[in-house]
Amino acid sequence: MAASYHSRRARRKARAAGALRAHRPFTALGAFVSLLFVTAGEKPRAAPKLGEGSRQLTGRDNRWLRKFRAALRGGEAPADGSIGVEGPHLVEEALRASLPIVAILASAAGERHLAKLVQLVPPGIPVLRTTDRLFAGVADTQTPQGIAALVCPRVASFDDLVRGRPLVVVLVGVQDPGNVGAILRAAEAFGATGVATCAWGGLGTANPLSPKALRASAGSALRLPLVHRVAAPVLLAQLRVTGVKLYAASPRKHSSANQEGRALHPWEADLRGPSALLVGNEGAGLPLELQSSADALVRIPLESGVESLNTAVAASVLLYEAARQRGSDAPGLDADRSE
Repeated sequence: MAASYHSRRARRKARAAGALRAHRPFTALGAFVSLLFVTAGEKPRAAPKLGEGSRQLTGRDNRWLRKFRAALRGGEAPADGSIGVEGPHLVEEALRASLPIVAILASAAGERHLAKLVQLVPPGIPVLRTTDRLFAGVADTQTPQGIAALVCPRVASFDDLVRGRPLVVVLVGVQDPGNVGAILRAAEAFGATGVATCAWGGLGTANPLSPKALRASAGSALRLPLVHRVAAPVLLAQLRVTGVKLYAASPRKHSSANQEGRALHPWEADLRGPSALLVGNEGAGLPLELQSSADALVRIPLESGVESLNTAVAASVLLYEAARQRGSDAPGLDADRSE
């Protein structure tokens, strides 16, 4: 009987222990894993992989760090045609735009940003880790956020610029990459179909895919069709053949390019049809030859004593006016009017 009693007691203890294990609360690690892989209303799924090439970079002369340094600091571009994007916002924009990604680089400080982007990283992309000190040595910003990527931008053609009802921005000798980026941002916001950059008389236009221009564009440079370093006479001839009217931004009050003999105010220019806005250098403006070859000059009226506007601001004003006139091509503006 004693043996039977002890046997029953042992079985009761075993059942109690099983119940305790079944109702044991999660540990911190267990709770984290559960929340990471299972969300309410979703089936459990496997954790995304960050690429088979994920590894730690420890030497300043590592080939990957050299490639990132060249791309982010505006040195020699990598042979594969990639560009450098730095910071969580631009890296996310590149991933969401489905651009080909060569590699992603993260430092210890950037791991938190990488964790938020992990679902967007395609499988097989090399995800490289390094120290904050080595990352600062390749970054272009003064206070790096610890994440960057090498990205292959889309290659646009002239046909991409004039698709649909063209609204093309032509930058001639705009040298400040901050201005170039700001114009790209406004161009996308107000429905431009593309941007072309030209040089004239030794004045080149800043690369719209340079790190500073990319940051100023807030990602628009990764989405908007861009044709860089095209010869101005060739581009303008192509635009004319396609039926695009050329409007030159100018501070001049008088013009021989239109019947009235004066520069048009923005609201007087008919920007509803296929149009190109020509924007010139920050100091010198558009060359007189290009102003003379345009269909019309467009001048933004200013208060007395104000000589001119910043190039990016002037371009933004003209782009807004084009979007206002076009109406249906700027659904955001139509929505604002109806409120």
